[in-house]
Formats: sequence, C-alpha cells, structure tokens
Amino acid sequence: MIDVCDLKTYYSTGFLCRTEVRAVDGVSFGIKKGETLGLVGESGCGKTTLGRSLLRLIEPTGGRVVFDGTNITALSRKDLRRFRPRMQMIFQDAYASLNPRMRVRESITEPLRIHGLEDRAGIGRRVRELIEMVGLNEEHLNRR
Repeated sequence: MIDVCDLKTYYSTGFLCRTEVRAVDGVSFGIKKGETLGLVGESGCGKTTLGRSLLRLIEPTGGRVVFDGTNITALSRKDLRRFRPRMQMIFQDAYASLNPRMRVRESITEPLRIHGLEDRAGIGRRVRELIEMVGLNEEHLNRR
C-alpha cells in the first residue's frame, strides 16, 4: 500500500549563520494493506516532519513515496489532490485534531462533503455506517 525509500527532508535555520537541519534523513519502510505502523520518539525527533513529508504537505528533499503503486513524490500538485482524501495523519492529541465546537456528526460529515465522497442524500447514511463501524450509536452524533 505504501513504500517509502530513502526519504529525506532538510531545511535551513538561522538568518546570518545558516545551518542545515536533517529532520528526516534516509527513512525507508513499507506498510502493506491491513498493517499498522506506530511512530514513536522524543519531541523534536522528526515524527511530524516525516508524516508531513509522506503526504507532501511539505516537500521532501529526496527519496520516494509510492502509494498504491503511484509515486506521489513525482506527482504534480493537481494530481496529488486526487490522492489526498485517501491519506491522512492522525495526531496523538485529539484536542488538537478535533474542533471542540463541532458535534460528532459535523466532524464526520465535513470531510465527506469537502472531498465529494457522498452526495447530500447519502451523507447521513454513510455517517451512520461509520459510527457503527467504530462501536458508537446515533446518540453519540449530537455530542461535542
């Protein structure tokens, strides 16, 4: 499903004395369908930079990321947009990831609507299917 080969993301710091930071340096791994990968490490070690580089939210300096047989590091921005709905980062801190003002229903509906994954009539049905998949019921949809 995803193969990462020699991924690198470097950036410069400082104004007068430019220093190169090798935030991600030669990372390689593969994840097959049905497998799960957890990424752990101390603060500042490059976990978030790796995730953002995999999704091309920041451009890698080098290496290759192949997702479902397509080298996404070689895609144009336009072509990359078609892949983005199928990929996402899940941050450890749910409070930073979810809007506390939104109800559960809105949090699930919004990405379906934005990415055009369901028509207006199908969104409600799909939301109910998704909450059932994770062991919730309809009464949870109105919670914040």
